[in-house]
Amino acid sequence: MSRTTIVTSAPGRVIDGKPSEAPVSSEFIKRGTPQFMRVTLALFTAGLATFALLYCVQPILPILSHEFGISAASASISLSMSTGLLAVGLLFTGPLSDAMGRKPIMVAALLLAAACTILATIMPTWQGILIMRALTGLALSGVAAVGMTYLSEEIHPSVVAFSMGLYISGNSIGGMSGRLITGVVTDLFSWRIAMGFIGCFALASALMFWRILPASRHFRPASLRPKTLLINFRLHWRDDGLPLLFATGFLLMGAFVTLFNYIGYRLMSAPWFLSQAVVGLLSVVYLTGTWSSPRAGAMTNKYGRGPVMILFTAIMLCGVLITLFNNLWAIFIGMLLFSAGFFAAHAVASGWIGQRARRAKGQASSLYLFCYYLGSSLAGTLGGVFWHNAGWPGVAGFIALLLCLALCTGARLHFKAH
Repeated sequence: MSRTTIVTSAPGRVIDGKPSEAPVSSEFIKRGTPQFMRVTLALFTAGLATFALLYCVQPILPILSHEFGISAASASISLSMSTGLLAVGLLFTGPLSDAMGRKPIMVAALLLAAACTILATIMPTWQGILIMRALTGLALSGVAAVGMTYLSEEIHPSVVAFSMGLYISGNSIGGMSGRLITGVVTDLFSWRIAMGFIGCFALASALMFWRILPASRHFRPASLRPKTLLINFRLHWRDDGLPLLFATGFLLMGAFVTLFNYIGYRLMSAPWFLSQAVVGLLSVVYLTGTWSSPRAGAMTNKYGRGPVMILFTAIMLCGVLITLFNNLWAIFIGMLLFSAGFFAAHAVASGWIGQRARRAKGQASSLYLFCYYLGSSLAGTLGGVFWHNAGWPGVAGFIALLLCLALCTGARLHFKAH
């Protein structure tokens, strides 16, 4: 009698001695294994490069305002264009990754985003820079949602929250690095050289990511037929919890980007008159995210996702209220609390998406991040209106309103969508 091997636990199985479409092991990746380290390093690097590319213009908004003779709100469009096009792109790249695979989409996206950032440095006009920034955001949509989906599919369920926290911590260091390097290099040389450096760094990160990330083992190709996409779209919005998570992402990111868009304008004016380099150095507050996001992931196992997300959203609110004081150290402490709360709350919410979505997880992650970056684009630009009319108290009040709404959606999510 011939020998037959049957494995039925997941894709990549062998049936009647013949491999299926994905002839790989069905085991989830567990913490402490070499593969877990490779995935962690690869996704950490991708998150770092993504946020560095996306937010490298944030600390130089006052410089751009001066060089091109535009207002604070107009300068912020260089960031809003990226996040807005990223949000639109997520509606397509998530479903595309459901059909074509996770790793190929992420590698191509990082390479294209790095190239567009380098091209932005040679654009002579403001309109040309905005076009390159828009294309950068559109390309990065292929990383943002797909990375979360990859983790939810490949990592053992018991450590998904922890690994998602590590991924988000890469985002926090990327945001810090983009702001810090751009601010300091701009002071020493120029903003064009600073952005070119970020683009080259992202290019190297993309190549490293391509080499070390393991191929998907639990990926199952899904149809790109419009009817299937529409069915899955309706399914996500009819879920008790997913729409609330989408709203939470919109509010959290809107608050976060608004603070860091305009805090530089405040600190470079009276009574402090800080330099561009010093304002860039204040981005070290992002490092709190490297502690708080994995910590939040671990806390969810003990206290549940809802209470942990509410706690860190409240910490964000406390942080922004502290920035209303005129003492520079108080402002810095407020920024520390605000950043720690944001990255932790975002880590919990983004990890929750993969657990709640019953199918088409890539599309669900894309919808969450569509709302997340839409909040960045809309609130980040609208904050300029509050800055122009009411200064920092107006900006802080606007941010506080967004966070109060986030607390309401978090509480409703906890009580109605366990």
